[in-house]
Amino acid sequence: MKAVAHRTPGPIDREDALLDITLERPDPVGRDVLVRVAAVSVNPVDTKVRQNRPPQGGDWQVLGYDASGVVEAVGPDVEEFAVGDAVFYAGSIARPGTNSEFHLVDERIVGTRPATVTDAEAAALPLTSITAWEMLFDRLDVNRPTPQGGEIILVIGGAGGVGSITIQLLKALTNLTVIASASRLETQEWVRELGAHHVVDHGRPMAPQVEALGLGAPGFVFSTTQTGQHLADIVELIAPQGRFGLIDDPVGFDAMMLKGKAISLHWELMFTRSLFTTPDMAEQGRLLDEVAALVDAGRIRSTATEVAGEINAANLMKAHAQIETGSVRGKIVLEGF
Repeated sequence: MKAVAHRTPGPIDREDALLDITLERPDPVGRDVLVRVAAVSVNPVDTKVRQNRPPQGGDWQVLGYDASGVVEAVGPDVEEFAVGDAVFYAGSIARPGTNSEFHLVDERIVGTRPATVTDAEAAALPLTSITAWEMLFDRLDVNRPTPQGGEIILVIGGAGGVGSITIQLLKALTNLTVIASASRLETQEWVRELGAHHVVDHGRPMAPQVEALGLGAPGFVFSTTQTGQHLADIVELIAPQGRFGLIDDPVGFDAMMLKGKAISLHWELMFTRSLFTTPDMAEQGRLLDEVAALVDAGRIRSTATEVAGEINAANLMKAHAQIETGSVRGKIVLEGF
């Protein structure tokens, strides 16, 4: 089967940063389903793994986590899916990735693909939807108000992949007032289009901008990017006893800054359930089914903003380079081999 992989970690500007290769088609065992991959999307985690991780237990590291496709075969213990089912999912960071013609994934983290969108549109959704859902409803528990500002949330980096679906889930499933941050005119218009009630510019101090809105301090802050640069600003603007969540990897993060306001800290990694095979691992498949239902009902939409061609090394290298600029709006997807 065709696949795209790397052998030596490093920067994207090398000729061998990603390569087209041929691998043996895997066979499903246990609760695995074998998916014929139709489309994938590119996430910041793809670029981080390519930069830093050598192959694990083999000659090649196949990247990619988001996928949409059709079940080709099932393991003997599979209960939820059959050959021919259309599915979408974000795979496990501990297993080979989705940048291959066929891909093995545990059925518990797989959802039924939305019926009203293309494979490319569906492939944009899983990883970011799971990340946003788990942060909002499992970590920040946004439906349980904080003592102050419990009806207001600030989403930092609202135009990125995670931010774009976070805004939509908040609009569809909560009554919170959504403040989103975006630094360019194009991205500010994008987050408004997705449903943000107010927009602030994270290229400037956000605390005075939030105060100027006249809403009061937000009880919830979800930072999707550049948290280290914004931490002092966040601590200033968040309400006392607020809840603060993040997904990136700030260097030298000083949690002591949160103590004065008794701010609770919540870190989200959507791979945790599959990585540790947690007892609630199947929640990811369930929530993807709920996301699909929201899409089919027209309550949320795909965040795909660019179809960057077929799934091959050259196109994936271009997509990685775009992701690394930190200025991508929504999601980049690739379709077909």
